[in-house]
Amino acid sequence: MTGYQEILTDPSYCRQIVTLTYPHIGNVGVNQEDEESAELFAAGLIVREIPRQLSSWRAQGGLPEYLKARGMIAMAGVDTRRLTRLLREKGAQNGCIWAGEENIPAALEVARTFPGLNGMDLAKVVSCTRPYPWTEGVWHLSGITTRPEARFRVIAYDFGIKRNILRMLVERGCAVQVVPATTPAQDVLSLHPDGVFLSNGPGDPEACTYAIQAVRELLAARVPVFGICLGHQLLALASGGRTLKMKFGHHGANHPVLDQQTGRVLITSQNHGFAVDTQDLPAHLTVTHVSLFDGSVQGLARTDVPAFSFQGHPEACPGPH
Repeated sequence: MTGYQEILTDPSYCRQIVTLTYPHIGNVGVNQEDEESAELFAAGLIVREIPRQLSSWRAQGGLPEYLKARGMIAMAGVDTRRLTRLLREKGAQNGCIWAGEENIPAALEVARTFPGLNGMDLAKVVSCTRPYPWTEGVWHLSGITTRPEARFRVIAYDFGIKRNILRMLVERGCAVQVVPATTPAQDVLSLHPDGVFLSNGPGDPEACTYAIQAVRELLAARVPVFGICLGHQLLALASGGRTLKMKFGHHGANHPVLDQQTGRVLITSQNHGFAVDTQDLPAHLTVTHVSLFDGSVQGLARTDVPAFSFQGHPEACPGPH
């Protein structure tokens, strides 16, 4: 019912058609504050029904008008729960949204031309092209906050970063400088950061060879490194681990994750189609968190340098927190 705007503007959904199981999508309209980036990155939207009347005191417009103004293709009237069952059983599928005269063979041919996400470097596609500072804090009823003082200087790699991740860093006392995905490690080290953040993002992590090399050099310099989602996978690859393509990945809210050190269960938001391979992990990588759905790796920590990562999205926008 809510969270669709954050999903559609999340760069991690680049080149993917999104379907949602809740039957009514668009009830609360759209607003500028809930955008996770400046544009829509999902390739399309499939829903059961879009209500014609929205209801939210925060709404600045309706979803259909929002999609039309930004050129996103969407379709309603689809049995999305049946579609979800198909994806659950058969895994992520190639697809297309076809308009005009019905031509099933032609539509299937278009869908089959998509090569899949294996080997696809999309971080370069969605990343910023030049560095910029970020100063906004989190949203409250009174509006977006700012913090006049910062204790830590953090460089955030943009592999498809979400605005609420940056806001949470600011809220915790960080002066944040965002840099493009291809920024060499030496450029980052010249800024003398207190820490480096590796963001979320779309595509195959193994295709981001430039980022893997940069992370290796940052680790060798013993700069504190924290990664989430794609950044988590890049930390694993830079540390000698491997990644693999999942059958259908983890998407949406309410994914239970076990903290293996404390025994605490975290309810998390997730959005990834690749995962860290548990086979032959290097001795200096410790698995700190695992999924209670399928046992996949959800958190890592280096034992020899100050670096750790988490597969889920701590900012949880949308999500359970």
